Amino acid sequence: MKEKFLSFLQRHYLRYHDVLFYILVLCVIGVSTYLALQVTKEYRLREQEITEAQREIPAVEYSIKEKPIYNALSESGLSRQEVAQITDKLATVVNTRRLQPQDLYTLSVENGHFLLLLLKQGFKRYYVANVDDYLVAGVSEVALSTRIKTAAGTVYKALSTSMLADGLTWPLVLDFTDAFSWTVDFNTDTRNGDEYAALWEENFAPSGEIVSQDLLAASYKNVNETKPTYAFYFEDDFYDETGKVSKKMFLKSPISFRGYRISSSFNPNRMHPILKIRRPHLGIDFAAPIGTPVQAVADGTVKFAGWKGGFGNFVEIRHANDYTTMYGHLKSFGKNVKVGAKIKQGATVGYIGSTGLSTGPHLDFRIKEKNKFLDFLKMKNRNSAVRDVPTEKRAEFDELVQLYLKELNAAKQADAKHAAAEDMHE
Repeated sequence: MKEKFLSFLQRHYLRYHDVLFYILVLCVIGVSTYLALQVTKEYRLREQEITEAQREIPAVEYSIKEKPIYNALSESGLSRQEVAQITDKLATVVNTRRLQPQDLYTLSVENGHFLLLLLKQGFKRYYVANVDDYLVAGVSEVALSTRIKTAAGTVYKALSTSMLADGLTWPLVLDFTDAFSWTVDFNTDTRNGDEYAALWEENFAPSGEIVSQDLLAASYKNVNETKPTYAFYFEDDFYDETGKVSKKMFLKSPISFRGYRISSSFNPNRMHPILKIRRPHLGIDFAAPIGTPVQAVADGTVKFAGWKGGFGNFVEIRHANDYTTMYGHLKSFGKNVKVGAKIKQGATVGYIGSTGLSTGPHLDFRIKEKNKFLDFLKMKNRNSAVRDVPTEKRAEFDELVQLYLKELNAAKQADAKHAAAEDMHE
């Protein structure tokens, strides 16, 4: 029997071998196909999950002026209860009563289901988000970067015109002139050909928008002088290169420089522009737009604040050493400017106007010593309070000055090369 079976296998081996081979191959193909289908199915399910997770969330942006947040939420199909919950949650991170008309916000609601509210206010972002049907609120700040910048140039026409043309902003121009308030009167002392240089620290957002600028060092050289005047910021004040801060009893001008002019000087024999009679002008007229701030030129006490005939709105301040200053034709008064109030040098007395006998917006500024009116522009004997950099800080100040001087000089050299190149092209 055994021999017959072996003989049978020998005769039909090849045929059955092929059949078995095909059967095995079909099994392998079947199993592989099944596994492939399972893998493909799982992959597609995963892909669908990813797609759903990454789908674009519908978002609409409004300004507060265009549509208040409450209105936008109500119009999006949410219930009153949901709207109240969302606005209450937002109020936990920002004062919603102080929102500005220009503030922007983005609202995301899909098929009547609240997803996200993002409020942009300055460089802060306030949000309320729906996380598994639970409201969460928070705030984040835009990351700011810092850089150091310099500029240098030559004055033509006006200091502000030159500085703005060289890329400086108005706040920097004003900081620059404030740094020299006790040494240079930019209303009267500037000349074409004067040279300036400035170094400042600048904070900016990722969008490139400038957030703040802080003046660190500055120099100004009058065309008639051989050396520049310096101002270096250190320990909350500006010092010269020797480490001294010299603050005069009086500021150089009752108006911070904004390119405005003196329309009438001290003149004991002036023809009055309205009365058409010769009448002494015992002060100085500073022509400036309505609303320009007027500052106290020295520490003092308010002696009078109110209406005074042809002077219109008028402020009189009593100072040390029997000095008195007067500010006429004001549009309105500064905060807390009233009789008996103490006022600091540089504080706002009021704002340029044209009240009383006035042909146009200007400040009538006067100063007298005891009972004698003085020409403020020609006053020479002004008390000074000199203060030095503290001894323990002197080494740090000197090191900082050297760094600042290096940067200021580099800015001047770059400006000189640029000017020379332009001359060659011409």
